[in-house]
Amino acid sequence: MEKSQRRKWMWQLPFLVLLIVGTVLIISHQRSMPYHQVSDFVFGTTYKVIYQCDSDLCKGIRDELLKVDHSLSPFNEQSTITAVNHNRGVTLDPMFLEVFNQAMTISRETDGAFDITVAPLVNAWGFGFKHEQMPTARQVDSLRQIIGYQKVKLVNGKVLKQDPRMMLDCSAIAKGFGVDAVARFLRSRDVQNFMVEVGGEVVTCGVNSQRLPWRVGVIKPSEDSLNTGHELQTILNVTDKAMATSGNYRNFYYKDGKRYAHTIDPKTGYPVQHSILSATVLASNCTVADGYATAFMVMGLEKTQQLLERHPELMAYLIYDAGNGELAVWFSPSLRSKIEE
Repeated sequence: MEKSQRRKWMWQLPFLVLLIVGTVLIISHQRSMPYHQVSDFVFGTTYKVIYQCDSDLCKGIRDELLKVDHSLSPFNEQSTITAVNHNRGVTLDPMFLEVFNQAMTISRETDGAFDITVAPLVNAWGFGFKHEQMPTARQVDSLRQIIGYQKVKLVNGKVLKQDPRMMLDCSAIAKGFGVDAVARFLRSRDVQNFMVEVGGEVVTCGVNSQRLPWRVGVIKPSEDSLNTGHELQTILNVTDKAMATSGNYRNFYYKDGKRYAHTIDPKTGYPVQHSILSATVLASNCTVADGYATAFMVMGLEKTQQLLERHPELMAYLIYDAGNGELAVWFSPSLRSKIEE
């Protein structure tokens, strides 16, 4: 019996040695691969991608972002969404279809707090791609008649609107989708360690160049419309996660002594006035995280907490005004292990 076991072990030993040597070589090769960094402008904001690879993938990364722009940018006169908004015949590309369907899902789950048809109201309040005077109550009521995600649908590959004046604006979800598009491209090239960031929305995978988990800061809200302040509220370990943040502390203006923030409630037609200043969401992909971060800014603290109870796959870090100018924080219990003080 002992001889039989010894012979069996002798046969297995070479394969075990090969396995160990092969594993060591793979790890050694991976650690010797360089980390690249590319940064530029897209969607009216900046992007940065850090990735570990033997090849330069900068052009492929840029091409993916330009595809998203050509599909979803309302500022691009040749984009798919511009054609839809102008009621021109257009073949809906796969990116547009994916984002439209995801947006409809988030709209249903948030009872319309997230709504890609809100563009006319955003424009009317001076935060969109048209800059008009502050609307009157009558104008707001009129615009509300052409707002509502239930009033648009996909039928046989076309967007059908209940009113031809309706406009779609995916700005509250497109940056997150752009991050996901680049992440997919990197994974298709077998890149295992990377961080993609577009306008503050992030997806990470693997480890950074120090062989440590990726860590991303959450900025403390401040009335800094020029985006010059970067004091951190906390740091999150976001390895193998997507993260998106929406906040009313950057994009706002004062009129007659009253502060107007850029988040518009699709139901009321007015900028939200509740206490949440910043909503950071962690999810499996950045499209979802981006959409829900926007929705939470509309929903407020209590309704957001109720939704998170129904969706344990989501994690949120909310910063809100506790009164007298004091900031307070609430976060999902499942997020505690990712917070690095």
